[in-house]
Amino acid sequence: MTENTEVVVVGGGYAGVMAADRLTQRKDLKVTLINPRSTFVERIRLHQLVGGSDDAVVDYRTVLGERVRLVVDTVTRIDVAERRVLTASGKPVGYDHLIYAVGSDSADPTVPGAAEFAHPIATLEEAQRLRSVLDAAPTGPVTVVGSGPTGIETAAELAEQGRRVTLVCGRILGPYLHPRGRRSVAGRLDRLGVTVLEGAEATVTAVTEGSVRLSGGYELASTVTIWTAGFGVPDLARRSGLSTDELGRLRTDETLTSVDDNHIVAAGDSAAPSDLPFRMSCQAAGPLGAHAADTVLRRIAGELPAPVDLGFAGQCISLGRGGGIFQFAHKDDTARGFHIGGRPGALLKEFVCAHTVKQLAAEARRPGTNTWAKDDGRRQVLEQRRGAARLTTGQIR
Repeated sequence: MTENTEVVVVGGGYAGVMAADRLTQRKDLKVTLINPRSTFVERIRLHQLVGGSDDAVVDYRTVLGERVRLVVDTVTRIDVAERRVLTASGKPVGYDHLIYAVGSDSADPTVPGAAEFAHPIATLEEAQRLRSVLDAAPTGPVTVVGSGPTGIETAAELAEQGRRVTLVCGRILGPYLHPRGRRSVAGRLDRLGVTVLEGAEATVTAVTEGSVRLSGGYELASTVTIWTAGFGVPDLARRSGLSTDELGRLRTDETLTSVDDNHIVAAGDSAAPSDLPFRMSCQAAGPLGAHAADTVLRRIAGELPAPVDLGFAGQCISLGRGGGIFQFAHKDDTARGFHIGGRPGALLKEFVCAHTVKQLAAEARRPGTNTWAKDDGRRQVLEQRRGAARLTTGQIR
């Protein structure tokens, strides 16, 4: 390849920034990062933005390498045939290789009234709007819908400020957590005054301007309703005619290469390798961004890309500024019986948040240095799936 080789990264979150920085290992590449915002969003701090303890943004020059060109624009379509992306500004950008790292956003709620009266929190703009809504209603009851980390963190953050908060979990609080970790989280929420509703009668059936209705026939007064149940994926890949899974993630092989075009590689929340996507998280996004860059670099060098190999460490959840939990996990992303809670858990959570940005900054300064945990279990799962498919095909014949 010549020095005119163009690599475009679409999306400037954890995966996209890591990928763009890592690509600069080669001096003969022109790396362009296209993102709709001019600042990097610390998505794992959006609940703090809502609570007023952090603005959840970082200057891109803190985390982007000097050789990465930042274009503040929105990609509206990928023109696969012409190898270019079309943008909202009307300025197409050509590429030789493209890394698709558009991340995830709020899922479209199907519960009646939720889209009209509940406030999502998955993006910077949503969190900023929610902050304004809360400021305008300082005393009314708040209902947080969703049992995952975002719901738990938001409920704890607001309760610590003295808000009256109800957390509606549906089936169970913190599904990822080990029962011991779940008890620790429940205890902290109780001490903060959060009312936790879970079980068969704690599913939201409707949202109105001033209430939340539950499957058990209950109706909660709710001045502000916050919706954290589930994530969606931008439909850019689907609109561009690329193969996606049901959620909209780009379907790839194990090297993170699109099943439709080997000039397109995916990373982060928007990737579905072998229809077995990793958990949506910044913990996965960074390594997937690095691996996507490695796939492109190997292909440019005329080498075969390697399959992705990623192991997990656990899940950390803040419980206000004074508490938290780090739930340790097996490398296959299943919870262990061990966790760190209380004030040490809060300190560890803050360390993880700060370290994530420092990790990106380190890759910007010294591209190619980021490493991550491995897990051989994924290959075993894929082999079992392939074996089952072969057996099924044989039975059909």
